[in-house]
Amino acid sequence: MDILSEHTIDRLEFRKTVRRYPRPIGYNAQRGPHGQTQPVHTCRIFTNRGATGWGFCGANEEAPRRLIGRKVAELFNPASGTVFEAKCLDIALHDLAGNILGQPVWRMLGARGGRSIPIYSGAIYFDDLNPDGAAPGVQALLESCAQDAAAGYAHFKLKIGRGFKYMDRAAGDARDIEVTRLVRQHFPDAKILVDGNDGYDPAGICRYLSAVADCKLYWIEEPFLETEEGLRILREAIKEKSPGTLIADGESRNDRAQEPPGPLGKWQPGHVDELIALGAKGLLDVLLMDVGAMGFTAWRQVLPKVVAAGAQGSPHAWSEPFKTWYAAQLGCGLGAVPIVEGVPGHVDGVDDSGYVLKDGLLTLPDAPGFGLNLR
Repeated sequence: MDILSEHTIDRLEFRKTVRRYPRPIGYNAQRGPHGQTQPVHTCRIFTNRGATGWGFCGANEEAPRRLIGRKVAELFNPASGTVFEAKCLDIALHDLAGNILGQPVWRMLGARGGRSIPIYSGAIYFDDLNPDGAAPGVQALLESCAQDAAAGYAHFKLKIGRGFKYMDRAAGDARDIEVTRLVRQHFPDAKILVDGNDGYDPAGICRYLSAVADCKLYWIEEPFLETEEGLRILREAIKEKSPGTLIADGESRNDRAQEPPGPLGKWQPGHVDELIALGAKGLLDVLLMDVGAMGFTAWRQVLPKVVAAGAQGSPHAWSEPFKTWYAAQLGCGLGAVPIVEGVPGHVDGVDDSGYVLKDGLLTLPDAPGFGLNLR
């Protein structure tokens, strides 16, 4: 801690770069297409003693600039994270502190999860559909799985809920079943996760589960807008049809976004308390609040409460590929993260070669900070 007090934020460097997926990402039950490239805003911190750290941040440069001249120790504590007034530099301050202390972030957090963590591809959308033109069919979705498998993603999260918006309900549900069974057939050893993006109701997701029970789903994510009654119905169906399948939820803010963002980012504290309470009742197994929209420090604060309730965490990481690395650092540091969401692709100007992905297992670098070099 003392060494952090010797460093003062001297200047900030803002950069807009680009994230690139290996293919265009299409639709899910709620929206799309997601495209293949999008801008990414980053900020690099320089201290008076020559240390640096960087991370993604919002496009607004005014709030970070107010922190120039402040001692790092005033804004960041290795044991607890970033103070609220510096939340705009939360990721960058973790990286900076790790660089100053000569520690990887995952070690700074306690290394309770080890150095490697399972990972799945979160990029399998409705690749068989194109609501605006000719539908490429299920073969296109299998090709996406094969492309990600070749890159080291041995496990897949499949988007389901085609009957919510883009297909007739019965036909869409049948396609969800067909796709799930095809992926299991072609990738017999994969963990298969499914994400409904709230595109089902409790009765519908139970019918789907019954039809794919032999596929042994790893988890069902956001099948419907979470309610205690609905989750109890799903839990009973899982016990009967697919024992061991997990229920994951908490990515969606359900039109309850915290504005402006607070201590838990864009999640209202009461909403997070409700999710944790559902975990304590045995109705949610994994909580999924986004690592960017909630915040790295907020996850550090919330995950112990999730664990105390008998559940686990897996910070949602979709959009920037390096959000996967941040989620993995949390999981390896704090433990209680069974698997993380992989975002295939890269961000221009970011050297992430220290992260090694093989056979569905991600091994983190032992380099200080996040081990990501910004060229």
